[in-house]
Amino acid sequence: MKKLTLSVMALLFFAVTVRVSAQDDAMMKAWQSYMTPGDIHKMIAKSDGKWNSEVSMWMVPGAPPTKSKSVCENTMVLGGRYQQSIHKGTMMGMPFEGISLLGYDNAKKIFLSTWIDNMGTGIMQMEGTWDEATNSINFKGKSVDPTTGKDIDIREVFKLVDDNNQTMEMYCTTDGKEMKTMEIKFSRQK
Repeated sequence: MKKLTLSVMALLFFAVTVRVSAQDDAMMKAWQSYMTPGDIHKMIAKSDGKWNSEVSMWMVPGAPPTKSKSVCENTMVLGGRYQQSIHKGTMMGMPFEGISLLGYDNAKKIFLSTWIDNMGTGIMQMEGTWDEATNSINFKGKSVDPTTGKDIDIREVFKLVDDNNQTMEMYCTTDGKEMKTMEIKFSRQK
């Protein structure tokens, strides 16, 4: 009886060990897949380099936009997992600096974008999906309205026109109405 009990306990221990080992292997594979840059990260990296930007901003519907110029430099960071963009220029007659991070979450299968600049103290965050037909990332997120302190819905369309040209259009929704607030035309510096 003692031998039978020891044999059953040994089999149970072996079964648990094999199961835990299989779970560990599956978990390790999932983490490897999650952390390894893939084809989408390579696509993002093609935008590395220096870019000139023509910025148009609309403060109210129907009014002419204010225009400015800036430059940005894109660099893949953290082993090719994210693209950092440093923007410098002028906005509304003042010096302007901004930093964005663009990434692709392998597990969620979505693009992620964050934005900070010297015109505010918040962090804008958006999630997006790829649209093959338009060669664009369609982002949605929230941003603060500094006049009310409340979040508003925002939408961005980031289009990869070709290897040397990109466009970004930003929209915000207030009182149930969407308005185009910004358009940036990027051209790669030669």
